[in-house]
Amino acid sequence: MIIAIGSDLCNIDRIANSLARFGERFENRVFTDIERAKGNSRPFTKAGTLAKRFAAKEAFSKAVGTGFKAGVFMKDIGVVNARSGAPTLALTGGAAARLTAITPPGHAAVIHLTLTDDHPWAQAFVVIEARKLPEPTDA
Repeated sequence: MIIAIGSDLCNIDRIANSLARFGERFENRVFTDIERAKGNSRPFTKAGTLAKRFAAKEAFSKAVGTGFKAGVFMKDIGVVNARSGAPTLALTGGAAARLTAITPPGHAAVIHLTLTDDHPWAQAFVVIEARKLPEPTDA
């Protein structure tokens, strides 16, 4: 069952301006090591790459209903790639705790993430699914 949905639209030029103005200070405050490495591996599209990840963080914070309050911080939400290559989120700290809090007992949360960009916009959608855990069997 779907327990949460969030979306965000981010202006790539806004991220480019923040990178130009604040540089590593901005990157270190907002993005995980993996996200920064991904951005740095794409020097011609770094702002777009990071803008999509910024949008994913916003979309997740909306999906869980907190925004960036209640202990949920941007660096607690990291975009990573599954083995298939599909983007997903790796959560730590308050973001992981909030996901656990909204997941019904007896279920596991599964995060679905889609990212896209078309200059000057980057967009992310997050759908959080609760999958019922198998019933324990008596042996």
